This record gives sequence, structure tokens and C-alpha cells, in this order.
Amino acid sequence: MSEALLAHATETIEVGSKSFAAAARLFAPGVRRSVLMLYAWCRHCDDVVDGQELGFAAVAQDAAAAAGALARLREQTHLAYTGAPMREPAFAAFQEVALRCKIAPQYAFDHLAGFAMDVQEARYETLDDTLRYGYHVAGVVGLMMATIMGAKEPAVLDRACDLGIAFQLTNIARDIVDDAKIGRCYLPAAWLREAGIPQDELELPRHRAALARVAARLVEHAEPYYASATEGLAALPLRSAWAIATAHKVYRQIGIEVKARGAQAWDERVGTSRATKLWLLCKGAMSALASRVKGQPAARPAALWQRPVHAADRHAAPATAA
Repeated sequence: MSEALLAHATETIEVGSKSFAAAARLFAPGVRRSVLMLYAWCRHCDDVVDGQELGFAAVAQDAAAAAGALARLREQTHLAYTGAPMREPAFAAFQEVALRCKIAPQYAFDHLAGFAMDVQEARYETLDDTLRYGYHVAGVVGLMMATIMGAKEPAVLDRACDLGIAFQLTNIARDIVDDAKIGRCYLPAAWLREAGIPQDELELPRHRAALARVAARLVEHAEPYYASATEGLAALPLRSAWAIATAHKVYRQIGIEVKARGAQAWDERVGTSRATKLWLLCKGAMSALASRVKGQPAARPAALWQRPVHAADRHAAPATAA
């Protein structure tokens, strides 16, 4: 069963996220297994709510079906924490990593709350609204990943959350048109009004030039979150720091490419080539090594969106990397 779970989780990440799969190979074996198990659960929850398979062929579900699916995800997640036998591979995988690594239940349920925002068709008026969504669907995944890697200090967890948010802002910029096709929009509505783009016309070619400027603006807002995340590398074991630095550079490169392509950014899905990934892997190694000799981390900018503080954080060790 243990090896079958690992095979399931490995296949899930290889198909569902080629960008993160490349970086995940760099983790030490035990950490890598836990990371893959967590990813399998996150991917499963996303797929169930969106009516898709491994991140592809999403279809809009009716509200009742989506709400029912979300309720079942919450129930199964709760059962996983009780130690009850799990039949679904994604939940068996989650149970293994959650109980062994002591992932705070609040983090898991905060993640499910992000899917609830989709089910409830939440609207995002301001950048802060978009950042709050980014926390739930990706920032809190950073918190869980950091927990797997042994991070406990609230300040280090802040950096992990920042990286997740940066990833999500990049994803939103890359997927604007695909999301619009299933009735989703995570861009600040205020930005769209300023750009003269009706939210129900995001797919239309005549808005591509203006949409490219909005996407570039979002990519630029991800930059301080990427920069903040770099300051947390020193707190991670070297191989984990290498993996995270590589993922950081791969996702950031996607944002750079979206910005560079302008109005053609959505003609085909933006990604990174194998050669680019190898180059970024080397750059990630240099960043991880540099973090070993760097002095005190720079203070986290006060202007960045601040994640909620839970009881799990208050019981953690005092911050050492402000």
C-alpha cells in the first residue's frame, strides 16, 4: 500500500504540474515522499471541485454539485485527521503526511476554504481580495510544505506563504483566458474597470492588448513576494532549499514570459522548456548555497499581505528571521 501510494502521488505531480515536478526531484527522499503525498491531496481537491482531471479539462459544475463535492472533501479531510482508514488514495496520502509531519488541521481547512470561494463564485474587487484568495489556494500550501521541511518559526512560515502567493499571482496571470472560459476571474475588478475590460469579455481578442497590461501589473505585484520568499531559504535544509529555490525560479520565469509575450500570452499555455528548467535548476543550487553564508535575513516588508495567525503559529518557536 505504501509503495502504491507513492506511485499514485508521483504520477499525479508528473501530469498535474510539470513545473513543480522538476523541482520536487531535488528533495531528500523522505521529504520528497511527503511533498508528493501533500500534492496528491491538493490536486485531488482542486480536481473534484472543478470537475477536472489532474488540472485539465475543467468544466463548470452546477452550484449544488460543487457544494456537495466540497462538503465531502471537508468530511474526508476531517476523517483523515482522526486516523480512520482511508479508501481514496489522495486521502490516504494526505493522512500519512498530515499525521507524520503534524500539519495543523487549520492549514488544511484554510486550503479547502479557497475552493469554497470558487464554489460560492466569490468576486475580487481589489488586489487584497485576490491576495486573500491566493493565500487560501496557494499560500497555505506553502505553510504545509514548510511544515514538512521542519520549519516552525512564524517568520519562516511567512516567507513560505509569500512564495505560495507569488506562485498563485503568476498562475492567475498565465491562466486568465482559460479561467474565463469556465466563468472564473481572479483579477481585481477595479483593475479591469480601469483598463476598460468588461469582466464577461475577458476571452475576446479585442481586449488582449489591455489584458496584457493588467497581467503585467499582476506579475509585477508578485515580485516582492518572490523576493521575500528568498529570505526564508536559509532556514531550510540544503536540499529543501535547493528544491524551493528552483521552483521559485521556474514559476517566476513563467510570469516573466507572460509579461514578455504581451497580447500573445494566451495563444498557447506559457511554460518553461526542459533546457530552461535545467538552467534554473543550476541557478536554484547557487541560491541555496548562497543562503548558507548570507547574514541576517532582510526584514519582511510591512506592505505585503499578512496571512492569518492561527493557534498553530502561536505555539511555534519564537521568530528568528524577521
